[in-house]
Parts: sequence; structure tokens; C-alpha cells
Amino acid sequence: MAKISANVFLPAQAAPIVVLTLANRLLAVLDASDRDRFHATCVEVDLVRGEVLHEPGSVIDYIYFPTSSFISMMIPVDQHSMLEVGLVGDEGMVGLPLLLGVGFSPLRALVQGSGHAWRMAARSLLAEVTGRPDLHRLMLRYLQVSLSQLAQTAACTRFHVVEQRLARWLLMTQDRAHQDAFHITHEYLAYMLGVRRVGVTKAATMLQKHHLIKYHRGEIMVLDRPGLLRASCSCYQADCDIYDELMGS
Repeated sequence: MAKISANVFLPAQAAPIVVLTLANRLLAVLDASDRDRFHATCVEVDLVRGEVLHEPGSVIDYIYFPTSSFISMMIPVDQHSMLEVGLVGDEGMVGLPLLLGVGFSPLRALVQGSGHAWRMAARSLLAEVTGRPDLHRLMLRYLQVSLSQLAQTAACTRFHVVEQRLARWLLMTQDRAHQDAFHITHEYLAYMLGVRRVGVTKAATMLQKHHLIKYHRGEIMVLDRPGLLRASCSCYQADCDIYDELMGS
């Protein structure tokens, strides 16, 4: 979330310094010995936008802890459509079904933002949590966060207008991208929000008209974050609150 980034930001003329061993906030909660043990079983990988990590029904061979990348969790609606039901960045992990003893993914995990991640073999994660109740409880708390946010997204999709949902999605993406500008097409936004492209165009035009964003040929820049917060529905803040409550701010 916006207020809980692990990056260290320098003035605009300098590039941000990212401490990779702490860049995933879920792993950063661990004490030093647990964290070192975790990193010893992980490999740092580069994830590329558009890369599919898991398909619905596929075996989960690896767990991913994003650091500078972020990943859309999508559910197929029919043969031609999918809907985003979650977005995972440096606050979490991809591969949660393993914690429930399920070895396959119910969702598509699609890299939405390129960057780094820690990758761990599924068997290594199971070995780490076995017999270590504190670590297991931490992972289960994050699982509860994800379930709560999934429920929030379902309610948001049903009751809130497209402009509010788009503002919420842009805030979520900015939090995980750790920058004001990112690439996204109208077609992909339509998949994310579960609406037709004309609906996305109308919503983006409205936000741009109020000088909250700048959008041109798939490039979005957030111009006014406080204004975008006001334009968003309450679901964005609810997501932040549940994370802070269960994981600590």
C-alpha cells in the first residue's frame, strides 16, 4: 500500500535504492534468522510483463515473493474473458493455495508489472512452515488478508461505478509499481475491471478531465493522488486497513 513501501526514496534526480532482502514486506516481517533461512532457499528472478506464472488448474511448482514486480490474479469467466480478482506486489506472495494443502492454482497469475521477485520451490515453502508455528501463522494471516480483499473486490465490482473502481485500481497499481507512471491499454483495463472498452474510455476520460491522471496510448501517469483517493470508492482504504490490522503497518 502507499504508506508501507519498503523502498528508500531519494530526491528526484537520483534513482531509488531498493534493499532487495527487505523489499518484500511479507518476508521483512520475519526475524533475521527466519529471513536469512528463507532467502537461502530462494532465487532472485526477473519477471516480464505479460508472463504467466500459473494457469487455472496448473500445478504450483514455485512460490513468488514480488519485490519490484506486481502480478494480477485473474479468474476465467468464459472462453474469451477473464476478470482480475487480486493484485499482488511487494506486500505479499503468489502461491497461497499451498498453505491450505492444495497443490494447484485456481487462478491465472499474470505479471502486470515487470521487475524482480524471490522465487521459492513449493516443497521448500512446505518444509519451512512445517513445525514452525510462528511462521505458519504469519502466512495464514496473509491468506486471511487476501480472502478479505477478494471479498472486497467482489462487493466493489457489484456496487461501485466504473470511475470509482478505476481510481481504486490505479491507486493499487501505483502502490505496487512505486512510481507515478505505468503502461496499461484500454483493452487490458477492460479485462481488469470486467467492463467493455467504451466504459473504460469514459471512466479514464472523466479522471483525466479532472486532472487526476494523464492517459495517452497506453501510458498512464497519476497527476493528483489525493484527488484520486477522493474519486475512489471506500474499498481502497478498506484494503489498506485490513492489511494494517492483520499484518501490522
